[in-house]
Amino acid sequence: MNNMEQQFLEAGTLMMAGMVFVFAFLSVLILFINTVLSKLAIKFPDSIAPTKKRSNNKNKKTAKGEISPAVVAAISGAVTRYRQQHSQSNIK
Repeated sequence: MNNMEQQFLEAGTLMMAGMVFVFAFLSVLILFINTVLSKLAIKFPDSIAPTKKRSNNKNKKTAKGEISPAVVAAISGAVTRYRQQHSQSNIK
């Protein structure tokens, strides 16, 4: 029985050593990559894409958080048309 306990202790020690090695290696790798990227970001900065301002506000929510009347009208018209088309196909 003593031999089995010794093997479990050795297996646990090897497992912990392996986990510590992998953790240390990945930590060093992350530090290295971040260092290289920070130096490259200074030398080659990302360009900022120009954005276009939208002046069409009729489809957006109003300042109060309500939906604009144009959107409500479009949705209700679509629902009415859907109901008309599907009620006629059920009668046939």
